[in-house]
Amino acid sequence: MADYDKSEGASPLIADAQGRGWFPTGDVATIDADGYMQITDRSKDVIKSGGEWISSIDIENIAMAHPAVAMAACIGMPHPKWDERPIIAVVKKPGAELGREELLAFYEGKTAKWQIPDDVVFVDAIPIGATGKMLKARLREQLKDYRLPGL
Repeated sequence: MADYDKSEGASPLIADAQGRGWFPTGDVATIDADGYMQITDRSKDVIKSGGEWISSIDIENIAMAHPAVAMAACIGMPHPKWDERPIIAVVKKPGAELGREELLAFYEGKTAKWQIPDDVVFVDAIPIGATGKMLKARLREQLKDYRLPGL
């Protein structure tokens, strides 16, 4: 890919010293020894907590494995000591019963304790764009007045 459609000559490619081009997608990925790439998150969605990185996708996938969860989105919320801490916004399946403590307990043994969300926010819907992706920027805006427990 040389440039964007109708970009009028502006190229999104970033060339390295060997002249190889890279397209800045905003994805965070790893490439293993066999050359396989695994996209682990979006750079704007990774949560920076106490100098460590928490994958929002990993936190969402654990929540989605709970039988009462229809949809889940993980975002970072400001924290005075840790910079950010994860919370999980959850849409319950119709008729399902699920409480905060039950879902947080579901994370135990599935991820490091420091990666477990600090809170669960139950919502009626998570904003979705035309392509079917969660609109986390809109979710952050909807929860802009939210404060982490104990702060």
